[in-house]
Amino acid sequence: MAYVRVCGLSELEEDTPKRVEVDGTPISLVRTCDEVFAIYDICSHANVSLAEGEVDDCHVECWLHGSRFDLRSGKPDALPATRPVPVYPVKIEGDDVLVSLSQES
Repeated sequence: MAYVRVCGLSELEEDTPKRVEVDGTPISLVRTCDEVFAIYDICSHANVSLAEGEVDDCHVECWLHGSRFDLRSGKPDALPATRPVPVYPVKIEGDDVLVSLSQES
């Protein structure tokens, strides 16, 4: 599995999503619950950035209609979204945050 450096760990604020791109794929990075998560940045219900949403209890909420996605699985747990969004593996090496586009199973 190939990993790409996307930012420094020190660049991520707790509970504040950061949008990055890996090979043209928009990803929202979230530092919360003592981990860093990488989730596809576009809401599966409406074509808006999840990086503009609120983070709470290992979930990100879409700012437009209130859909909530579990950062660990990408599964929605609040309507109107019914389809999950992809999540991606993250590794931390020193201050480097690395993401792989291979989806976790």
